[in-house]
This record gives sequence, C-alpha cells and structure tokens, in this order.
Amino acid sequence: MTPNKKVVIVGGGITGLSAAYYLHKEKQEQEIPIDITLVEASDRVGGRIHTVKRDGFTIEKGPDSLLSRKPAAMELVESLNIKGKVVRNSTLQSYILVKNKLHKMPKGAYMGVPKEIKPLLNSKVITTRGKLRALMDLVMPKSKDTEDQSLGSFMRRRFGDELVDNQIDPLLSGIHSGDIDQMSLKAIYPIFEKMEQEYGSVMRGLQQTMPVSKKKKTSKQPSVGMFYSFEDGLQTLVEALSNHLNDIIKCNRAVDHIEKKEDGYHLLLNNGEVLFADVVIMTAPHTNVPEMLSKHEPMKQLNKIPATSTANVILAFDAKQIKRDLDGTGFLVTRNSDYRITACTWTHRKWANTTPDGKALLRCYVGKPDDQNIVDLTDEEITAIVLKDLNKVMKIKGEPLFHEVTRFKNARPQYHVGHLEIVHEVRHYVDHYLPGFILTGSSYDGTGIPDCIEHGKYSAHQASNLIK
Repeated sequence: MTPNKKVVIVGGGITGLSAAYYLHKEKQEQEIPIDITLVEASDRVGGRIHTVKRDGFTIEKGPDSLLSRKPAAMELVESLNIKGKVVRNSTLQSYILVKNKLHKMPKGAYMGVPKEIKPLLNSKVITTRGKLRALMDLVMPKSKDTEDQSLGSFMRRRFGDELVDNQIDPLLSGIHSGDIDQMSLKAIYPIFEKMEQEYGSVMRGLQQTMPVSKKKKTSKQPSVGMFYSFEDGLQTLVEALSNHLNDIIKCNRAVDHIEKKEDGYHLLLNNGEVLFADVVIMTAPHTNVPEMLSKHEPMKQLNKIPATSTANVILAFDAKQIKRDLDGTGFLVTRNSDYRITACTWTHRKWANTTPDGKALLRCYVGKPDDQNIVDLTDEEITAIVLKDLNKVMKIKGEPLFHEVTRFKNARPQYHVGHLEIVHEVRHYVDHYLPGFILTGSSYDGTGIPDCIEHGKYSAHQASNLIK
C-alpha cells in the first residue's frame, strides 16, 4: 500500500488554522490520501485572536471583529455551524480627534474617502478651503503614470493634504498600523487606482460602484453594523476550528530549520523532532522564514518587508467614573493632535455583550510609526500615558478597576511601495527551487482576518492539487 502524502502547516494563526480546516475538509470529501500536521511555536493557536474573560468582562487582547463585506469569514462561520453565535456591532456615532477637538466622523465615505458631496460639504473635520480642494477630485485628470506609489501621495494628489491628514490618514493608518505616505497603493488599495483610471475620479468611481441606498430606514429598523463578532468573543472562531482539528495541532513546536530533500522537506523542530513533508504550507510571519530556510539566499528578500510594533490597552471602569461618556463607539486621532494614542474604542457601547451593567470598557491603541518605543515601556507607564490622553477628552475620575496591556512586537507587516515586487521575486524563486513549498499569510496578500482565511483556503486547495 502506498503511504499517505504528508502536509505540514507551519503556524497556528488564523491562516494556518483555515488552511488545516479546508485541507482536512477536502481530504474527507474527496478521500485524498494525506496526513496533515499543524505545528505552532507557542502554547496556543489563534495568533493575534485572543479572548479572555475577567470579572464578567469579555476582553479582546487582539482584533475585536470581522468585516461583513469580505465573505470568506462568514463562509467559514457557516461551515463551522456557529452563525447562531454571531453578534453585530452597535452603529452609534464615531468621532475623529482633530487638533484636540472631537468631531463627528463624516458620513458618506468609504474607508475615510468621500463618496458623497453633501456630507463632505457639511463636514466639520476640514475647512471650506479643504472641502473645495477635495472636490477637485471630480475634475482632476487621471494620472498617466501607472507605477506603484504611496497611498498617501495618491490621495493627496486627488483630495489635498487637509482631507488626507484629518480624515483619510487616521482611518487607514490606524487599520494598518503604518504610515499612509509609505503604504503601497497597488498592494493595499488598488481599487482606488482602478476607480481613477476607469471613472476619472475616485469619488465618481465610489458613486458608481457603491451607490447610496434610496431605501428609507424607519425607527423600527435597527441599524446593522458592518462588523460582527460572537457572543463570547472572537475566540469562538478559534475554538470551533480547534475542535475540528484537535488531532492535527501540535503546540510548543517551533521550526528551527527546513531542509529541502529530493523526496520532500525535513523540518527540524526545537524539541529535536524531525518532521517529513511532501508539502509545506508556511503561514508563520515573514520575519521568521529566512532563518528557517537559511541555505536559500533569495529568501532574505523577505527581510525588506518591514513590520511595526503596536500595543493595545484595555481599561475597565465603573460607568460613574466617566464624567463625559460620549454617545458613540470611539474616536480616531489625527497626526496633528498632540496625543500618543492612535484611537480609542468605547467597547461597552460598540459591543454591549462584553461589559456588565454599570461598567465601562475602553480599548486604546499606541504605537505610531514614529513612536515605536512606547511598546517597550512597562504596563504601568503605557497605561499612565493612555489615561493622560483620555482625560483630555473624557474626564475620567480615579483609576481603572483593572488594565490589560497586549504588545505585538514587529508583528504588523507593512506593505510599502515596491511590496508586490518583493513578494513576486520570492515566490518566483520558491516556484522554481522549492516545489511543494507554499508561502502564505498576512505578510504577503492582505492582513485582515477575512483575508487570512481566504489565504488559508486557497493554500489548502494548492496543497491538495499538488498531492492528487
């Protein structure tokens, strides 16, 4: 009897778990003769997704939601039969902090980019001069230069500095924990370049592809948020995957070295164990890959992909401690504000299921591209900085009931201008000299959870095709 082919998945974050799940699914449905092993360096799977319970609070130490408009996550949720546990976020007002003053986030925008003229004209975030400059997008000719450029330079050319600095940058830089003036347009938001080229204007392109709904909402129709999570937090997704993959997962197994052999790959683990694989699905951070494949010099190209450090700070209070608890879900901070936090989520308002009655839960973010050292401070020092910033806006009385600080050191890959070329060169080398080695994850083609789920699913399909 021919022995089963072996697939080893390196990394137990959401990409690795998704790859294992979909590959296991294909194995069962198509009766593919494979053995699957997932190795994870830490003592738990889930990567940055990490929900904890404390004193009746549900706390997300990592991401807190999934984006509805990207279908890969919901498809997985439905496949795992956990859709009944889904909760939607409250769609209250969000704010933006411009020059030390909170303003309502303008409506009629997509990812901070204006789509409708009237909300832009009514906005308090920018001046009349800034609004007129932003409207130049409607008449400005499209660029003839199709080379990669920074997202910031593209947006500044189309809309002007004021709108970018006060509205677009806080949102997009916050999402990606990076600098909009270094981010690659083609790698992160090619949709905006496509709109400019096809419609001659980003605003016109948004209007054509994302038209405003004409349906009037009655007071009896609740707002449905664009984000969702689960009653017990995002850990629900990780636990559902783990339950399906219990016999496949091996934690506390770091890969020290990978050797390419004629018949496949040998993976040397930190406990001295050696695994053989016909196919390797590599989902570990790109920063770890060159060392694992140290004999393959071209893999060092991955070191050109930078990664930023961030931390989030959870603060719990009695509701009465907050003297100015605004009716909203939180606020973003612009570069021209003298704050070290980049954003604050009023979690008790955005996700009511996370917080006991009479309590408040705040979540703040630190780690701007030019303030990376803050992540190395002690928990107490970071918390003191956050409280000082919050008190400029919210007037909080006393100390928090507790705080939780979570650091992500060099964990947020940055897609700078030229990112696609680096990824293409590395994958070109892999295709020619490392057959059966699949390089995937948030470092390459998209960083959000739904993106990573899609990466995992696609990699599973690649692996099954290599083995059939």
